[in-house]
Formats: sequence, structure tokens, C-alpha cells
Amino acid sequence: MMLIPLLGLLGTAVTHAPCNPTLPAVRAVLGLEEQWATALVKRDSAAFERLLGNGFVYSENDRTMSRAEVLNEIVAGADTVTAAHNEDMLVHCFEGTVIVVGWLIVEGRGASGPFAHRYRFTDIWMRQAGRWRIVAAHDFLTP
Repeated sequence: MMLIPLLGLLGTAVTHAPCNPTLPAVRAVLGLEEQWATALVKRDSAAFERLLGNGFVYSENDRTMSRAEVLNEIVAGADTVTAAHNEDMLVHCFEGTVIVVGWLIVEGRGASGPFAHRYRFTDIWMRQAGRWRIVAAHDFLTP
């Protein structure tokens, strides 16, 4: 197995190894990614309360939002999501942290009519209080 050295905190070296898809942590986090897509359609604030970790930060293209702002946007936002699913997710494992990169496909209706968006995403999941929670996410809306 090839290990890729990365520069860690305070200049210490950490290693990154490809994740085994059968690892319980990988299966759990991929399940949570699917819960995210389902919760978008349902505007399920309780699901997002469970998924979003303390200090969660979200960025989309040139915009950054806090945990509270994301929760408000999901419940009271102008867009109505009618379908959402993930594609081509790749998982990278670090000690206590899982990073998922993939595509989120979202369809719905907004102020300017129907939309079909394709987002390239990077999600960072960490163990908090014994559960996997997302602590940071970045989405790039492809043109």
C-alpha cells in the first residue's frame, strides 16, 4: 500500500492511506452523506441538527455560512428541492477524520423557475461526542 505524506499541524508529518470501503467508519459516513441528500428534499431540520457538528462551516463558490445560517437556509430558504442524490463519492481516511469528495445533483424550483444543479463537494467528517458529524463542507456549483 502506498502512503502519501502530507504536512500536518505544526509541521509534523501525517500519512494518508486509501480507505477500505468495508470499514465501518467509511460505511457510516457514506450513509450520512445519503441522509444529507434525503434531508435536503424533506427540509428535515432535525436531520441537519444531527449531522452538522459544532463549529460547522460551509462554503459555496464565493459565500461562507455558519452552522446557524445553514440550518436557517435549509428550513426557510427560497428554493424547494424536489430531488437530490450523490454520485462518484471517494473517501479519504485520516485518524478520526473522513473526507468525502463527490458530486451532489440537486433538482428543484427557485425564484427564477426550475433548476438542475450539479455541485462538486468536499465534506469533512469528524467524531464528535461519539458520533460522526460533518464539520466543514465546500460545494462548487458547476456552470
